[in-house]
Amino acid sequence: MAHVSIRDLAIDFGSLNVLKSLNLEIETGEFVVLLGPSGCGKSTLLNAVAGLIDVSDGQIWIGDKNVTWEEPKDRGIGMVFQSYALYPTMTVEGNLSFGLRIAGMAKEQIEARVNRAAQILQIGALRKRRPSELSGGQRQRVAIGRALVRDVDVFLFDEPLSNLDAKLRTELRVELKRLHAELGSTMIYVTHDQIEALTLADRIAVMSGGVVQQFATPKEIYRRPVNRFVAGFVGSPAMNFLSGRVVSHAGSPTFVLPDERRIDLSGYEFAASPGEGRPATLGIRPEQMQFAASNGKTSSLPATFSIVEPMGSDNLVWGQVGKETMSIRIDADETVDLNSVQPVYFQPALSSLFGEDGARL
Repeated sequence: MAHVSIRDLAIDFGSLNVLKSLNLEIETGEFVVLLGPSGCGKSTLLNAVAGLIDVSDGQIWIGDKNVTWEEPKDRGIGMVFQSYALYPTMTVEGNLSFGLRIAGMAKEQIEARVNRAAQILQIGALRKRRPSELSGGQRQRVAIGRALVRDVDVFLFDEPLSNLDAKLRTELRVELKRLHAELGSTMIYVTHDQIEALTLADRIAVMSGGVVQQFATPKEIYRRPVNRFVAGFVGSPAMNFLSGRVVSHAGSPTFVLPDERRIDLSGYEFAASPGEGRPATLGIRPEQMQFAASNGKTSSLPATFSIVEPMGSDNLVWGQVGKETMSIRIDADETVDLNSVQPVYFQPALSSLFGEDGARL
């Protein structure tokens, strides 16, 4: 096992700056997810750690070794790609052992490592089959096993579940979580799927435009997003946003909506001074809103809902507050009066507030 240190890393493709002075410290044995939309630089960063892309500036350290210009084979990494990339004419056993045989490892060692990987990934019964005889989930297990047999310091995963159907993705998420718990290895995982990120990661690095916007635990990112981009990207459905301004009213900070409705923010924990009368955005997650007032300090908003989206265990209800789109998550058995104005309640202390520049207030 080893920690990974990325220091002032920059990668340019001609005049295009893909990564910009990026810094990231990944602890030994940590499961870190690089999360972001397409084109944000997450796969480029992973490929740079793997040695598949040359960097323009900065350094990459794995453990106590500067590997910035080392060959991929000398970095002590194992990589699992989005495509399975299995040898179609080889059996599962042949695919798992191929790299070790090429490296000249002793037969007894190869057998021991293949047996261990097959046991961990529960593919022992598949060892004599070829890839064409396997399901998508089984093929991905073999691809993971091929990295696992190398007994490396760091495992890199580049969207390994994106080709699978929803049921298989769920099953393999559990397998990856179990695998990390059993091995305790350092793992870096790239995805655009926030559910994968929230369920798998010890910490998530949310990326946009080649920059890490926030690097924190899933709980911290979900509850206290550092800016509006993170708040809007993490969460399904996305956080609700209401435009307004922050003023001081009767000695308490207050959010004022365009219709002059006031929301008391006295219980809100500010990260930065909002400035008197400055424009701001209030963010409220759908599950933080309900049709009944809670015991805590609550505020209400008049909303008109028009669509109910059944989700099985609960319902999503879509409507508007003024000109802003609003969604709330309610119990599946709860009824909603559609196309009529009704109050929805939330606790301002649990909401998020963002300034003109998008940063958290």
